[in-house]
Amino acid sequence: MFTKLSKAAVSAAALAAAVAMAAPAPASAASDPLRCVRTTVHFDLAKGQTPESIALGPDGTAYVTLAKARQVAAVSRYGGVRVLATLPEPADGGIRTPALGFPLTPGVVRAQDGTLYFLYATGTADLTGVWRLRPGGRPQRITALPATGLPNGLALDARTRTLYVTDSILGTVWRVAASGGTASAWSTDPALAPAGFLGANGLKIHNGALWATNLDKGTIVRIPLLADGRAGTARVTATGLSGIDDFAFTGDGDGDGDGDQIIAALNTVNQVALIRSDGTRTIVLTAADGLQGPTSIALRGNTVHVISAAYLTARDPNLILAHLGS
Repeated sequence: MFTKLSKAAVSAAALAAAVAMAAPAPASAASDPLRCVRTTVHFDLAKGQTPESIALGPDGTAYVTLAKARQVAAVSRYGGVRVLATLPEPADGGIRTPALGFPLTPGVVRAQDGTLYFLYATGTADLTGVWRLRPGGRPQRITALPATGLPNGLALDARTRTLYVTDSILGTVWRVAASGGTASAWSTDPALAPAGFLGANGLKIHNGALWATNLDKGTIVRIPLLADGRAGTARVTATGLSGIDDFAFTGDGDGDGDGDQIIAALNTVNQVALIRSDGTRTIVLTAADGLQGPTSIALRGNTVHVISAAYLTARDPNLILAHLGS
């Protein structure tokens, strides 16, 4: 779920193209409607601690993927960072990872029993796919995904115990049982396809549909979950969101709530936007609030968690908390 731009992997020209793919979002005061903005964790960039995706536990723990370090970590409510797993480095160092040239851990979700599911992209068939980490256990790959793709966003349907994965290169949403096994292509709608760099990115399940962002196109796409489990017709619900990465719905506080508003990380333009159901939006956080290329957002109650990976700024990857007002 991120912009996935690297000095080693992407030229300045490619970066400029990625930023220019979507029209800039209109800006407004960064202090409203988010208040009490504070940076609570500073990650170690020298150790590859680029926080990419976030999932919240019931005790206030935030589980994050540290993309370049190939790690999954737990961040306590007091700001302590504890590495839970480090994934094996591919034999070739990950140089074949599509679009990037380095291996990374992108999306993560947490099941009610505490099991973490996360993605690993390496450009190699032996490691790329969906991984699982049970409490106190060791990480294991449960589903292989194409080495030619870039698995990115991850969502869990707790009712059916089904995982959904966006592939930013192949323009696909994959579906696989949470118990593991073979993945199937759930949707390959053209709205998911890249337009020069990376397509389908962030992913959420909300009110009977899968919602995905498209980085290159600056859009949010809604795909109905039909009664038989198949994908319905995709519809673009928001446009003009430059560098959109991950997002969360306001509502019940788990990032998949019943609210109609979306809070989205706009990675390449270093902003967080509040997007209303009619498609209008307000910029609610900027670099002035401490953003360093935001990649992922999660909500618990009225508390907004925003992680920044600093892929482009190369300075101070962090976790920011803010209060969402009415």
